[in-house]
Amino acid sequence: MQVYLVGGAVRDKYLGIAPRDRDWVVVGSTPEEMLAQGFRQVGADFPVFLHPQTHEQYALARTERKSGPGYHGFICHAEPTVTLEADLLRRDLTINAMAEASDGTLIDPYGGLRDLQQRQLRHVCAAFAEDPLRILRVARYAARYHHLGFEVAAATQALMAAMVAAGEVDSLVAERVWQESAAALAEPAPQVYLQQLRGCGALAVIFPEIDALYGVPQPPHHHPEIDCGLHTEMVLAQAAALSDDLAVRFAALLHDLGKATTDPALLPRHIAHEERGYLLVQQLCKRLKVPRQLAELGELVARYHGLYHRAAELRPETLLKLLQQLDVLRRPQRLNQFLLACEADSRGRLGFAAGEYPQASIIRRAYDAVVAVEVEKLLAQGFSGKALGEALQQQRVRAIAAALKAT
Repeated sequence: MQVYLVGGAVRDKYLGIAPRDRDWVVVGSTPEEMLAQGFRQVGADFPVFLHPQTHEQYALARTERKSGPGYHGFICHAEPTVTLEADLLRRDLTINAMAEASDGTLIDPYGGLRDLQQRQLRHVCAAFAEDPLRILRVARYAARYHHLGFEVAAATQALMAAMVAAGEVDSLVAERVWQESAAALAEPAPQVYLQQLRGCGALAVIFPEIDALYGVPQPPHHHPEIDCGLHTEMVLAQAAALSDDLAVRFAALLHDLGKATTDPALLPRHIAHEERGYLLVQQLCKRLKVPRQLAELGELVARYHGLYHRAAELRPETLLKLLQQLDVLRRPQRLNQFLLACEADSRGRLGFAAGEYPQASIIRRAYDAVVAVEVEKLLAQGFSGKALGEALQQQRVRAIAAALKAT
C-alpha cells in the first residue's frame, strides 16, 4: 500500500497558499484492507474512506469509463493494479493532477507544475470532455486565481466550447449548477466566472437571463460602460470588494435582469425594468432551486434598487414603505445586505467606483428613526387595533421626517 497527497493541497503548496483541506490516494490496496485498518467508507459510487483519526479523505486509486450522457454516466474501476498515473489522468486540470509522496517527492506526470508557473488552466486529457460539470469548475478556478494571473489555456477553451456546442451542458441538473455557481460567487473575482462561461457559450445555457443582458445599451450619462452585461460584471466585482456575503453577491448578479426584456423601441432607457426583473429573478431561482433566503434578497434588490438610488428624493412615507417592503423591521440583517448590493450597483459603473453615495446613510437614518418609535407609548395612550396601526404609521413617518430634516 502506497499513500500520496493529491489535488488541491499539492497545487496550493506550490502556489504558497495554505490548503483548504487535504485529500489522499491509496495505491495497491482494497476496500477490505482499508476497513481492516479502521477506515470508514463513505459514498457508494467509488471507494472513498475517512481516516480513523484525522477524518481526511483517502480514495483508492481508480479509473473511470464513460457509460452514459452527462456528468454522472461513469463506471468506476478501482483495484490494486490501478497506478497513481492512471488515477491522476482522470482529473480535470493539470494543476490538480499532481501528487506528493510521503518523502515530499513531487509526482507530476502531466505538467502541472509547469502550468502553475505559466499560470495556465489546462485540461489533462481529452477525457475532460466526458464531464460537462468541469466547464463550470474551470470557470470557477479562473475566478479563484484571476488575481494571480491565471488564464484558461486556448486548447481548453476550445474544448469547452465544443462541449457546449455538442449539448453536454444541457444535461447538468439544477442542484449541481447552483452548487458550482455559488462556490464561484464566493471566489475573489466572481465576474471572471461569467466571462469564462460566456466565452464558451455555457452562460446562455445555464443563465440565459444573464446572457441576454450582453449587447443591451443603457444611457451613457448614467452608464458610461453602456452595455448591461458589462455593467453586471462590474457590479459583481464591486459586490465582491464590498462583502463576502454570498447573498449580497448573488443579489448584485441578478439586480438588472429586467433590462434584457426592455422594448427595443425604448432603448437605451429601461422604464419599469425593476418589476420585470423581479419576475425573472423568481424564475431563475425556482429553476436552479436557490435557497430561499438568497432568492428573497435577490428579488428585493431587483425590485427596489431603483428606489435606493432615488433615496434623497423620496418622501418619508415612501421611505417607510420601502423599509416595510424589505421587511427589515423583522429582519434587521437584511438592511445591510440590501444596501451593500445597491451600493455595488452604484459603484459598478465606468468611472463611478470611487464615487460618493449618500443614499445608504439616508435609508439608515430612516430605519433608525423608525425603530426608535415606541409602540408602548401608543398603547399607554389607549390606542389599539386598527387605530394603533394607523397611529404607529403616522409616528414613524414623522420620526423619519424629523431625522432627515435634522441633517
